[in-house]
Amino acid sequence: MVPDAPLKPLLEEPAFRHGIQLFNDGEFFECHEVLEDLWRPMQGPRRLFLQGVIHFAVALYHYQQNNPPGARRQLRKSLKKLAGYLPEFEGVDTAALYREGIVMLELLANNNSIDAHALRIRC
Repeated sequence: MVPDAPLKPLLEEPAFRHGIQLFNDGEFFECHEVLEDLWRPMQGPRRLFLQGVIHFAVALYHYQQNNPPGARRQLRKSLKKLAGYLPEFEGVDTAALYREGIVMLELLANNNSIDAHALRIRC
């Protein structure tokens, strides 16, 4: 039996780097599309991590579309998934993203505005 080849780190995946760049540029729908293509064939912990990042991007897209309830719902899903990957996962500063998500959720719960373009995924 041939052992499985080691997985390439996510940060070495061009689609993942592109998805992060789209997120950081405020292109949340496009980020979701790119990361979802990477997510579909994934298995194990990476799959759930990517899903958490995708939910975060979708939350910000909902916010851009003036849908705060949808943003809150997707953000809660994201935070629940990302909580298992703190403080760092495969070179991504998940603790910083998680903290920003908590602040964003509190602001949205109080009907305050947020600056979605100021949010960043840090690697």
